[in-house]
Amino acid sequence: MNNLPKNLLFYLVFLTGLLIWSGIEPKERFTWFLEVLPAVIGMMILIFTYRNFKFSNLTYFWIFVHCIILIIGGKYTYADVPLFDWIQEYFDHSRNNYDKLGHFIQGFTPALIVREVLLRKNVVHGKKWLVFIVISTCLAISAAYELIEAVVSMIVSDGADSFLGMQGYVWDTQTDMLLALIGACIAVAFLSNFQDNSIAKIETT
Repeated sequence: MNNLPKNLLFYLVFLTGLLIWSGIEPKERFTWFLEVLPAVIGMMILIFTYRNFKFSNLTYFWIFVHCIILIIGGKYTYADVPLFDWIQEYFDHSRNNYDKLGHFIQGFTPALIVREVLLRKNVVHGKKWLVFIVISTCLAISAAYELIEAVVSMIVSDGADSFLGMQGYVWDTQTDMLLALIGACIAVAFLSNFQDNSIAKIETT
């Protein structure tokens, strides 16, 4: 912990505080557990693997943002995040679309993680194959998450609707995966050069 750079230490302290805040009287306790669990698992993995594999600052930043979105969604449930309630009312949307932000980032952040691992471990040679594999992996992750949601909803009836967050929208699953795909494509298209530069700073230190 003492060896962590200041930015990562700030991320860790901030997320720990946010997690504690979200766990104080969340709207639905079981839904809170399901929603924040990926963030907690991700944080633990990053901590335990830090000595052997340090991600670039760019990737860590977007992991940080992703965790914030997950934890806030757990606090209120994805269908009732206050800011997006206001957006829904102001723009006359038919639903609270915070879950769509969550699924967008579900493609965006993993794209950066997968791309960096493949590059630095020399798994893929060739930019076209790299892009294809990164985007395909992110879409697979999104599809797997939708399957997990379905299984949980079948096993546990209480809180299933809040966890699924469909809000009566018949195309919810398909649009969730579409937004993850869009998120992955945008990350690869617009942040690849920035990520390469951020990786280069690690390799030169």
